Amino acid sequence: MSDSRDIRFMELALGEAQAAAAAGEAPIGAIIVDPATDAVVAAAHNMPIARHDPSAHAEILGLRLAGEKLGNYRLTGLEMFVSLEPCAMCAGAISHARIARLVYGASDPKGGAIAHGPHFFEQPTCHWRPEVKGGVMAEQSAALLKGFFKARRG
Repeated sequence: MSDSRDIRFMELALGEAQAAAAAGEAPIGAIIVDPATDAVVAAAHNMPIARHDPSAHAEILGLRLAGEKLGNYRLTGLEMFVSLEPCAMCAGAISHARIARLVYGASDPKGGAIAHGPHFFEQPTCHWRPEVKGGVMAEQSAALLKGFFKARRG
């Protein structure tokens, strides 16, 4: 996949992250794309505060929207672009959905589960492993997160 294509879709994920920040949520956004047509199947951002739902991460909401839109819980062949390295919960959901390719922006040494923590997709109990590419627009994603949390700390 081309770097310019990855950047184009990561820009959309960062737009979702900015919408989350504007709503007072941690600025994380996700986009699910059908690579056959480059159509955006779903777009979502973090909403655990607004939904009173600890599972309302951008990735989970995006997977739910895509599943509803396509009428299938298996999202085989689709790609996910997310502004921050997914946590263990989201990595598990991505695996169960059979996402073909995961592209993320900033690394998350504290809460990430792909390149950090449990390295979810490398575990023998993980039955589906997407192709993974990290670091796409990482600086922009990290700056958005740092700015959001700095402003909240005052």
